[in-house]
Amino acid sequence: MKQYDIRRVSSIAAACILTAASLTSCGDGSDSPYSSYKADNSSAGENYNYSYETADEAEEEYYGGYYEPVIPSYPSQNEEYHGYTESGFHDAETEPLSTFSADADTASYSNARRLLEDGMIVPEDAVRIEEFINYFDYSYPDPESGVFGEYVTLADCPWNASTKLMQIGIQGTRMDEEEAPPLNLVFLIDSSGSMSSYDKLPLVQTAFTMLAENLSEDDRISIVTYAGSSCTLIEGADGSRRDDIVEALYSITASGGTNGEGGIETAYELAEEYFIKGGSNRVILATDGDLNIGASSESELTRLIEKKRESGIYLSVLGFGTGNLKDNKLEALADNGNGTYSYIDSVEEARRVLVEEMGGDLCTIAKDVKIQVEFNPSQIKSYRLVGYDNRLMEAEDFFDTEKDAGEVGAGHSVTALYEVELANGTDDGTYHGIELEFADQHTQPLENRTADTSDRQELCKVSVTYKDIDTDESVYISELFGMERYTAAPDERMQLAAAAAELGMLLRSSEYSGSSSYSYVIKTAEAVADRFSRAEELAELAAAAERLD
Repeated sequence: MKQYDIRRVSSIAAACILTAASLTSCGDGSDSPYSSYKADNSSAGENYNYSYETADEAEEEYYGGYYEPVIPSYPSQNEEYHGYTESGFHDAETEPLSTFSADADTASYSNARRLLEDGMIVPEDAVRIEEFINYFDYSYPDPESGVFGEYVTLADCPWNASTKLMQIGIQGTRMDEEEAPPLNLVFLIDSSGSMSSYDKLPLVQTAFTMLAENLSEDDRISIVTYAGSSCTLIEGADGSRRDDIVEALYSITASGGTNGEGGIETAYELAEEYFIKGGSNRVILATDGDLNIGASSESELTRLIEKKRESGIYLSVLGFGTGNLKDNKLEALADNGNGTYSYIDSVEEARRVLVEEMGGDLCTIAKDVKIQVEFNPSQIKSYRLVGYDNRLMEAEDFFDTEKDAGEVGAGHSVTALYEVELANGTDDGTYHGIELEFADQHTQPLENRTADTSDRQELCKVSVTYKDIDTDESVYISELFGMERYTAAPDERMQLAAAAAELGMLLRSSEYSGSSSYSYVIKTAEAVADRFSRAEELAELAAAAERLD
C-alpha cells in the first residue's frame, strides 16, 4: 500500500477510536458522527454518489479498488473556490517592478492531495501554485543577521527552452524553544451539523489534542464551539491541564446551523480577556467554512475580520472535510486575520501543521511582509511570477504602511519562482514615483545599447519590507543579484520547486505550462526524495493526476 493510502486509513482509524471518547456538548448532539456522511461528486454530465453509513464502509472504499481503473469524478458542487486570472509575462523595460504579499499558506496543496487521493478531478480554481511551491521546506541557510535572509539562484527553465527560472527564497530566523513566547490560544470549533462526517469533527478533535500535548503551564487555552449559537467550554485554562482540555474537546458533537459570526465574536472576546503582552495571542478556527447564520459571505467575513485584527490577535484557519468545503471563505478569513490557512486532510497533516511547524505558525516574527523585485532591463527582457496571482500588489504599495500583507512565522520561508527571458534595457529614472536602482539602464533604447552603455550586470534587486512585531515600525532590506547565481542545471532546491510548480500548472491547465509533464514531476521528485522528505509524495500525486488525465 502506498504512503498516502496508509495516511488516509490512519486518519479514519484514529478518528473512529478517538470519537468513542465523546461525552456531551453545548448542542443537542447526534447519535454518531458518521451517521450521515455523504459525498456527492458531480460533473456536468454525470453524477457519482458515494454514501457511507459508517466509518467502516468509508474505510473499505479507501482500501478496496484504489489501484483498479478509476472513473474520474468531480468534487461536490457545494465546494466553493475563488477564481482568479493567471498573470503573464511583463516587459522589464515598462514594468520593472514586481510586488507581492508574502504567503506561507499551504491549503491548496493539501486540498488537491485530498481530491487526487479520492480519485477526483482537481478544479482549476482550487489550485494556487504558490501554495504548492511553499508546501515544501527547501532548507535555506539561516539569516546571517536580522529577521530575514535572501536566497536567489538562476537556471535553465525545465518547461521552456527560451527562458530561465529564478528561485527567490526569503528565510525567516529560527527560534529556539526557550525563546518561544507564551501562547494565548482560543480553539474555535465549528460544531454544526455539516461537521458530522469522519473527516471533519473527529479529525478536528485529533488535531487539537496533538497541539494540547505540547502546551506548557505558561500557556492559556480557551475552547469555543459554534453551531446555532456559540458555547464556551474552557476559558483561560492553564496549558498543563491537558486532561481537562482533551476531555472538553471530545465532549463536542455536531448538530445545528452554523453561526460563524457569533463564534468569532466570542473567541475574540476571550482572546482579549486573556491577552498576554509579549505573547502569541491567536484564534485558531477549525471548520469546513459552511457558514449560514449571520455574516456568511466572503465580503462580510472579510470586513468582520479586518476590524478584529487591529486588536493584535491573529487568526489561523484550519479547513476540514469533503463535499462542502468553502475554500474561498477560509482563505479570505486567514488573509485578513493576519494568519495562515491550512487544510487538514489526515492525521499526518495535522501533525505537520500543529506539531512540527507549530512554532512558526504560532510565533510570528514579522508582519505585513512584502516582497519587491526590480529587474534590470539591460539583462532581463521580460519576466513572469509563477503563482501569487491573488497576492499581487501595486509597486507603490510596497512602501505604503497602511497596506496589509502576509505574516511570516519563526523559521518559515517564502519561496517565489520567476520565469525570465534574458535581454541583450520612464526615462526619468522612476516607476510609479519609486526611484529605480537600474534607472540608467532605461535611458538608452534597446536597439542603441552596447556593452559600454549596458554596464550594470546585475539581474535584479530583491527587496523585503515588514513591520517589526514589537514596535510596529517598518524595516526595509534589499540585495543585488547577478549572473553569478546562474548554473545551467537546476540545483536540488530548484528541481523540487519546479516540480511542484509544474504539477500546479498542469492541474490548472496553465497556458504557460509549456513542455510540463507529469512524468517530469514524477522523475524529478523521486530524484530529490533522499534530501526532501515529502518529495516522494509529490511524485505519487503526479502519478495519481496522470491516471485521471
